[in-house]
Amino acid sequence: MNIDSLVASIKNKNRRALARLITLVENDDVETEKVLNKIYHLIGKGYRVGITGPPGAGKSTITNTLAKILLQAGKTVGIIAVDPTSPFTGGALLGDRVRMSEIGASEGIFIRSMATRGSLGGLNKKTNDVADLLDAFGYDFIIIETVGVGQSELDIVKTSDTVLVVIVPESGDTIQAMKAGLMEIGDIFVVNKSDRPGAENAVNAIKNMLMLRDNSSNTWTPPIVKTIAHENKGIDEILKEIESHRKYISDNNIYNIRKNRQLHLRVKEIVEAKLITELWANKINDATDDSVSFENGTSPYKIANAIIDHFKAQF
Repeated sequence: MNIDSLVASIKNKNRRALARLITLVENDDVETEKVLNKIYHLIGKGYRVGITGPPGAGKSTITNTLAKILLQAGKTVGIIAVDPTSPFTGGALLGDRVRMSEIGASEGIFIRSMATRGSLGGLNKKTNDVADLLDAFGYDFIIIETVGVGQSELDIVKTSDTVLVVIVPESGDTIQAMKAGLMEIGDIFVVNKSDRPGAENAVNAIKNMLMLRDNSSNTWTPPIVKTIAHENKGIDEILKEIESHRKYISDNNIYNIRKNRQLHLRVKEIVEAKLITELWANKINDATDDSVSFENGTSPYKIANAIIDHFKAQF
């Protein structure tokens, strides 16, 4: 089936066609740009929720339960579960999909596991593209659950409309160390497994850290929700806060501002990736290969500038 047929099929809600298009995009197939160019006019209706936080915080359980509640409310949900890359195959370990098998068979839910493939931000570089495909297919909510790698997991804010940061009571002592990362990007904070000792300390620690953020009378104040996800406690409150945040950013024109900022960053990353590929594909460093020698004592900056100058001279 060609690209046009696959795109036409997802307009008709063909899940198999969607899966095939996602595989094309994930594999960085030469047809990837054609796919995204053809479906991009269809996106914009799906609301993207990013769920991040340290490993073991219960992100998958929250994703699973939240998806079930949305399904019961008549909503459709596309889930991107970013897994650690398998050291043997380079693919996703599929742990999240196994844990979500209970909901995976539902007609209104589509789950795709993606490997990080070395991305330090906890997101595969193709996550945005896959989210676009789920959006074009027509899913009401797109949940992006990251692998949970700590402070470097800031890519989620480039992809999501609402960001949930999930921690557990034991994280209380580490919140101070998180302030330069997760604490600054969360729209909603979730203290999961709140039946454990230290839950209130964790809540208070988050409150103290949030006081250090820049705030004004018009600033969204991130709520803190206590949950026991495996018992389905507090998930309704999470959904309520997601809807509150959605309304807030819509009413205050923050949604469009955020979307435009995300698009600018995405275009910048695409341009940089293309230029880097073009740079090395042309083997323009061949002209300076003789200089790339420790014995020559040539500064790496001087060599780099020579490569760039040689590249620019071609245009």
